[in-house]
Amino acid sequence: MTLAEQFSAYSRWRGETIEAILRLRNWLNRNDVGDVQADQRLQYLIERLRADKLTVAFVAEFSRGKSELINAIFFSEYGDRILPSSAGRTTMCPTELQWSPGAKPELRLLPIGTRVRTEPVSELKNMTEQWIVAPLEADSVVRLQTALARVGEVTRVPEEEAVRLGFKIDPVGADGLKPGNDGMVEIPSWRHAVIQLPHPLLEQGLVVLDTPGLNAIGAEPELTLSLLPNAHAVLFILAADTGVTLSDMTVWREYVNTGTRQKGRMVVLNKIDGLWDGLRDEESISAEIGRQVCSVAETLDIDMKLVFPVSAQKGLVARVNGDRELLEKSRLPSLERALSEDLLPASQEIVRDNTLGETRDLIHQAEVLLQARLEGVREQLRELASLHGKNRGVVEYMMYKIRVEKDEFEQGLKKYYAVRSVFSGLSNQLLAHLGLDTLRAETHKVREAMTEARFSSGLREAMQDFFVRMRTNLGLAESDIGEIYRMLDTMYKRFSIEHGLKLTAPETFSTRNCEAEINRLENAFNRQINTTLTLVTTEKGVLMQKFFETVAAQARRIFEVVNRDVEQWLRAVMAPLEIQVREYQLQLKRRLESAKRIHQATDTLENRVEELKQSELASAALIEELADLQSGIRRALEGAVVKSEKNNNRRLVVVA
Repeated sequence: MTLAEQFSAYSRWRGETIEAILRLRNWLNRNDVGDVQADQRLQYLIERLRADKLTVAFVAEFSRGKSELINAIFFSEYGDRILPSSAGRTTMCPTELQWSPGAKPELRLLPIGTRVRTEPVSELKNMTEQWIVAPLEADSVVRLQTALARVGEVTRVPEEEAVRLGFKIDPVGADGLKPGNDGMVEIPSWRHAVIQLPHPLLEQGLVVLDTPGLNAIGAEPELTLSLLPNAHAVLFILAADTGVTLSDMTVWREYVNTGTRQKGRMVVLNKIDGLWDGLRDEESISAEIGRQVCSVAETLDIDMKLVFPVSAQKGLVARVNGDRELLEKSRLPSLERALSEDLLPASQEIVRDNTLGETRDLIHQAEVLLQARLEGVREQLRELASLHGKNRGVVEYMMYKIRVEKDEFEQGLKKYYAVRSVFSGLSNQLLAHLGLDTLRAETHKVREAMTEARFSSGLREAMQDFFVRMRTNLGLAESDIGEIYRMLDTMYKRFSIEHGLKLTAPETFSTRNCEAEINRLENAFNRQINTTLTLVTTEKGVLMQKFFETVAAQARRIFEVVNRDVEQWLRAVMAPLEIQVREYQLQLKRRLESAKRIHQATDTLENRVEELKQSELASAALIEELADLQSGIRRALEGAVVKSEKNNNRRLVVVA
């Protein structure tokens, strides 16, 4: 199965899962089993599945064949190169290749001058007026090539302007951009590029991220703090003719092998066709490739068995010409298999676990409600069966018992409403600790502290204090979560014991994922910004801009996610109690009405018994239908897109 076929299978699997969830949602609404909160949770789950993207990032120094590798893997069906792939620098800015339903084929370019703005690229994506937009003719290879070549455009600016835009300057060009004899510096014309292209893989949710070389990577911290860490797979490309150079090692150490999310990080040793000199036999060539693989593995400290050498150029030629022998010799299929076997199952597992967890919770709530409804019907049947041949006094006594039970339940409701009030207050307090208003206030504080700082030590202290305050708010939120859980757990147990409600312990919630993301952000901050060299050599204004458009912006995204998750939890954690309280009230009302009707007319008893028997059958049938829906969702989710090695906890590194 080719990579394209595997992505198609993944897309179909996702579509089948969405259809199964839609069936559940419609069924809950049709049978009055769900509520508004359950409907919102399922709608959110469906939207998340539809928006599911798989990002593959390609990272390399220039002239390593990165763009050629992208052409070979994804765009060979065009019969030519689509992305520019010539000697020297071809990708000068981070470039995303993607497709969204309803989009137009176009190239969107963000001018490099926007680096003086405070907004990160993620926010600028919503500001259409900041972008240069050029339409793409997807059916013309030549016009596509011409249009996409623009991502490599450069401009020359004075050295001071390059520094103001965040680029490092180095007179020898080893650790920054080298000025020309005229004092001018060549920089990218564009800060970011987005290519919207109706390609089969992109239409199915693949996003390809093409990155520039070392000097340009360092100029866009958002790339290293957000885009690369969040990519599902990162392919680090080396060249067989250069080996692991000093700049390659810097890219690997600082941007790829950062110690976070190692799964899916791959290394690609490209251009092995340089060894096909016609003077050596295949055995000698294979031995030489093996030695290079061993050297790369040792240098990068990775397992040699996880290294995959390839020739992107020969792989592309083979695909264009339909040459299977050359394709196998290029070893490109081995890389694609490794990519698909690592990327797709990992993503599928995450989606499956999230979907199963959410639907299982909602189905359990519905099942408990239906069981309570069924038990209520059976209780009424038992009560009415005991009335056969009994006088009015017995009926009156039964009515009295129901009224007593109703009064006791209403007393319990007073405690329930009190808990609801406290829950509301704690929820507001929790959301305040994790809220974006609080984060904005913390960001304002650090901006003031950095503005007032006169020395690098003051700047460092202000930035480090930002992380301290984030963790403090996170700790306060964790305390609120614990208090909410303990309070609801007590109330759940009380209603279960005193009123016979079928309530299990409420779901708990943890901010551990948020804490892990903050740790990852702080580690990246310490590598990229919080170094003595950076603090001493970077102008205060540039340093502040870099901090706020990267660290602060990424912190906002982290807190947006945890806000969404905690709001979802707050809605879900009260739902079982609320649903069963409403159902219990309804059952009490129905029992009392039945007794009243029987008390008023002797011929009502048999009719009511028959009604309840029909209701009993209907409730039992709904429980079976719900089980079938759950089985349908499980079958859809358990479908395997790509078979991968079981119990494989190794880190996959592809060297091509």
